[in-house]
Formats: sequence, structure tokens, C-alpha cells
Amino acid sequence: MSDKHSYNYAVIRIVPHVEREEFINAGVILFCKTRRYLESRIHLDVDRLRTIAPAVDTDEIGEELEIIPRICAGGSQAGPIGGESQSERFHWLTSSRSTVIQTSPVHTGLCEDPEAELEELFDQLVLV
Repeated sequence: MSDKHSYNYAVIRIVPHVEREEFINAGVILFCKTRRYLESRIHLDVDRLRTIAPAVDTDEIGEELEIIPRICAGGSQAGPIGGESQSERFHWLTSSRSTVIQTSPVHTGLCEDPEAELEELFDQLVLV
């Protein structure tokens, strides 16, 4: 019998013009409390982003996206939020924002291996 663990995840979205509600998926954050797992995968498809926002500053967005894996890892490299629990960091990352970088609503699921699940979600939702 396999050992399934519940997890929560959110898709990281780039919304260059909030008023138009257009976005591209740029990553996934997955949190599995029972496995003490909080990780993210990030990929900014610059060409795709420029099709909906030709003048967007992709370097700045890329720099901001690089912060997300550091927050997932925690510790001093993540700033003040890095000292919080994994659960608090996940909820902070997935809280509603009206900025260029947003997350989808939080979704739930069951998996045996959170890392494999994160890779599968990333492949399906970001690298399509």
C-alpha cells in the first residue's frame, strides 16, 4: 500500500497589465506539511511574455522570481520571512497581490513524492 501525503500548490503567474488580466505561468510552489517540503520551480518564458507585453522589464521580473526559491528554502538569504515556518512562508508567498507577480488560488492534492509531483505540475502548467 502506498503512503499518500496531502499537499498544497499554487501557480506563479506574471500579470504585466493587471487591468487586462492576461498572464503567463512562470512557476509552481508546492508545500507538503507532513513531508516538511516547500519548494518551487521557476521558468520565465521571455518570448511568450513579450507577446502580451512587449515593453515589460523581463530582467526585473526575473530578479523578483529568483527570490521565491530562496523564501521556500528559508534562512537568512530569504530576509525576515526566511525565519518563519514553512507553512507561514507558503501562505505569505501565495497571499493575494495586485502586482506583476501573482499566484493562482491554492489547490490541493495527494502524492507519494512531493518532489516528483512538483516536477509533474511544473511540466504540465509551465513548460507547456
